[in-house]
Amino acid sequence: MPKGILVVLEQFNGELRKVSLELLSEGRRLADQKGATVTGVLLGQGVKDLANTAASYGADKVIVVEDEKLKDYTTGAYTSVLNKVIRDENPEVVLMGNTGIGRDLAPRLAQRLGVGCASDCVGLSEENGNLVFKRPIYAGKAYAEVATEARPILATIRPNSFTVADPSERQAEVVEVSADIDASDLKAIIKDIIRQASSRPELTDANIIVSGGRAMKNAENFKIIEDLADVLGAAVGASRAAVDSGYREYEAQVGQTGKTVSPTLYIACGISGAIQHLAGMGSSKVIVAINRDPEANIFSVADYGIVG
Repeated sequence: MPKGILVVLEQFNGELRKVSLELLSEGRRLADQKGATVTGVLLGQGVKDLANTAASYGADKVIVVEDEKLKDYTTGAYTSVLNKVIRDENPEVVLMGNTGIGRDLAPRLAQRLGVGCASDCVGLSEENGNLVFKRPIYAGKAYAEVATEARPILATIRPNSFTVADPSERQAEVVEVSADIDASDLKAIIKDIIRQASSRPELTDANIIVSGGRAMKNAENFKIIEDLADVLGAAVGASRAAVDSGYREYEAQVGQTGKTVSPTLYIACGISGAIQHLAGMGSSKVIVAINRDPEANIFSVADYGIVG
């Protein structure tokens, strides 16, 4: 019989990503209610030390799979390893972040396991002993509640949907497992990774985001956005119109065809509020809109609005 909660942990630059800490915290809360256990899974190379961090945020057990082939993420290798780990652990639910990696992994794992997948969830509750996932539909204009009888339940959770608990002195059982990767899953290899250095937080993990739209008029005026972001310790975002106009790179695009974000505070500067943009930031906790047009659609979702 399936049991427990399994969290697929993501790490970057030697640290667990914030969304993984959120999932461990929420998994711990659910496990305490159900009398279940939380298992974290760490894949990579030289990641064993992160098991202590996973334990302090709620893991009872941490499975560590280290191999040179897992140093950098590839779809095939990670899918192959996680498929076998999940079958061996037989959890009731598998949680992963709705990140680039999570969105890539979850449907492939669902296919191999023969189960469904609830993607981009922003809420999780328990009703009559069943887990119910809340996810936006119709570009964020409505929400659906999803439940399934198939086990395990696979779900990707939008970053910043849950609160990170305070770390504890909890100790976890650490189990090292060899990477048994099917040869057919090693067709793709990473030749090189080019990263752009930035002192600002990553867009999807940021608690505060300051975004600019086409009304910024040019790329140079984004310096105003950057200065405010640096004061607030925020990330810098942009609307699709601003990106299409060449004011900002695509990596900064927020919206249906860009990145989906859920910060505590979202400041929209000169963004009209097209439905595609609202789909990417509508779940922000507090929205501040600054626009010269008092009829701009962004004001329909804003908690605070400034016309000017």
